[in-house]
Amino acid sequence: MQTLLSISRTIDQVNTRLGKLIAWLIFVAVAVSTVNALIRKIFDTSSNSWLELQWVLFGFVFLLCSPWTLLSNEHIRIDVISSKLPKRARDWIDIVGHVAFLLPFALVMILTSGPFALRSILGNEQSGNAGGLPQWPAKTLIFVGFIVLFVQGVSELIKRVAIMRGELEDTTSGGGHHASAEAEAQRLLAGIQEGTTR
Repeated sequence: MQTLLSISRTIDQVNTRLGKLIAWLIFVAVAVSTVNALIRKIFDTSSNSWLELQWVLFGFVFLLCSPWTLLSNEHIRIDVISSKLPKRARDWIDIVGHVAFLLPFALVMILTSGPFALRSILGNEQSGNAGGLPQWPAKTLIFVGFIVLFVQGVSELIKRVAIMRGELEDTTSGGGHHASAEAEAQRLLAGIQEGTTR
């Protein structure tokens, strides 16, 4: 199990670095959108390549930051229900969810997007819009994004099994950054209530 945990730690480190790096593309996408809007308003002109670049950048962020989101426990879950369940039940839900839903879905996407991307690369597929961008990078991104998500799903599965076996401390069950913010809000409220009772 220690070997698997070591592999899991490596996957987590790579996806954390990748997520933090790719997240900067949000800033680039906002800058591109702003410049495009200004040029359109001031000079009454536009470019399809600039418009397409915006959605390609969004695709990069969405697909390549999703493993980091999963790692940080920031993915969507029904907290109203899961918070009422015992920890062991939540652990089993995570395992079943990964094995029955996340990993098979990611695998299907890898298997179907691979040939889709390859055809686009081999044909040097270009945009259907005049002056648009090549399409093959965006289509290849789907394939790469789901590979990275699949690998992170395997890492999460390894960690959850290790947690259930008592070989790893559960550090993600708190709900990621949202839980940290909620804990800080509770601390501030407690401080305010303590100040008003004096």
